[in-house]
Amino acid sequence: MAKRQPVLAPYHSFTKAEWSALRADEPMTLTREDISRLRTLSDPISLEEAEEVYLPLTRLLSFYVEAIQGLHNVSTRFLETPDQKVPFIIGVAGSVAVGKSTTARILQALLQRWPSSPKVDLVTTDGFLYPNKVLAERGIMERKGFPESYDRARFVQFLSDIKSGKEEMQVPVYSHLVYDVVDGGDKTIGRPDILIVEGLNILQPGELPKDGKPILFASDFLDFSIYIDADNDDLEAWFMERFFRLRETAFKDPTSFFRRFAEMSEAEAGEFGKMVWRTINLPNLLDNVLPTRGRADLVLKKGKNHLIEDVKLRRV
Repeated sequence: MAKRQPVLAPYHSFTKAEWSALRADEPMTLTREDISRLRTLSDPISLEEAEEVYLPLTRLLSFYVEAIQGLHNVSTRFLETPDQKVPFIIGVAGSVAVGKSTTARILQALLQRWPSSPKVDLVTTDGFLYPNKVLAERGIMERKGFPESYDRARFVQFLSDIKSGKEEMQVPVYSHLVYDVVDGGDKTIGRPDILIVEGLNILQPGELPKDGKPILFASDFLDFSIYIDADNDDLEAWFMERFFRLRETAFKDPTSFFRRFAEMSEAEAGEFGKMVWRTINLPNLLDNVLPTRGRADLVLKKGKNHLIEDVKLRRV
């Protein structure tokens, strides 16, 4: 009788309880007030959720940072090059409305409170979108958020500068209020110990050149990547929930790009929101974002209540 071959799985799988146990004695350094401040409108994360999910993750990240630094030290000795700090880069990917921003901000707050007090910066890829004027000129305003709507060359150059130890880098800033990159609103990033990069398509490899010439992708600079996952129906529900909350708050600002949606009837606004999800966000998710899930080092799967249900960690 032929021996059954073992099933090769790229990930270790954990229930939430199993993952939480890996926290060990990692102390919680955030308060309920911190969590309330850091979470987004539609992400009901609690202090208990942060303890169960993000404390084990920060413990794991501490091991990764130590290992990467050790590898860097070996490389500098071999090459006989000056030893200098090389930032550790964490990528956070996933769909619109899945909670990437909350994850990134909570991670930043926890990492900043390590005993070594590292400098942790957070950058979103929204700033690397082309300005609306450029998108309009190219006829792709309706594909905002798709890979072609980003200045990928500038983003890759920024990550390269970070890894090269450049003293100061200028990062473009995006305003969700005016729905555009802020002209002249760049912020300065100065040699962080850890950089968190949050965005839709950061794990996308892009097209490989037919001639085999080496090229760089944004994902090449990531030391650890996280994908926030959820079922498509739940994502649509969360998107619509966020849309209606914004309609009652930020959309009412006279300077808001979306001011007209606050003036629509609830039914009209609902139809518009569903149209945006089904013609823009869902196709982008299915064609460009979801296919990158399998490239992540860690996958956090959410249930209908927006809480993490299981965790997958890539085998090393």
